[in-house]
Amino acid sequence: MANEIQDVMTRRVFSVRADTSLQEVACLMRDQDIGDVLVTNEDGSVHGIVTDRDIVIRAAADGCDFATTFAGDVASEQLVVLEPNDSIDEAVQLMSKHAIRRIPVVSDGVAVGIVSIGDLARTRDPQSALGHISQAHPNH
Repeated sequence: MANEIQDVMTRRVFSVRADTSLQEVACLMRDQDIGDVLVTNEDGSVHGIVTDRDIVIRAAADGCDFATTFAGDVASEQLVVLEPNDSIDEAVQLMSKHAIRRIPVVSDGVAVGIVSIGDLARTRDPQSALGHISQAHPNH
């Protein structure tokens, strides 16, 4: 049974710079079928995260122009992060404590993955409704 974050995390991570337009971020999310993009500094270190929900709540709802509003404008910057060797239990506790659904996994400040509530559901309780939903692959 998987015990460490590196055993369950998604290794395919997409990132943008803070000055990337939300139009570009939204297109990346659509094209890659993802719901989050990390925002990185020049040195590759993680600066924040933008989720599809951030785009809706912090930009669309306020009528922002997606061509002139940037990832850094809507990114959550108070990040909770994990390291690859951290335990799955720690991830569960952090998600619960901070009411978050995704946590970047970093090594030496650089993103190496991301763990979502779905990743944990597939690992902890694959027969649960969330486990089944997380395993499903939508047909586009």
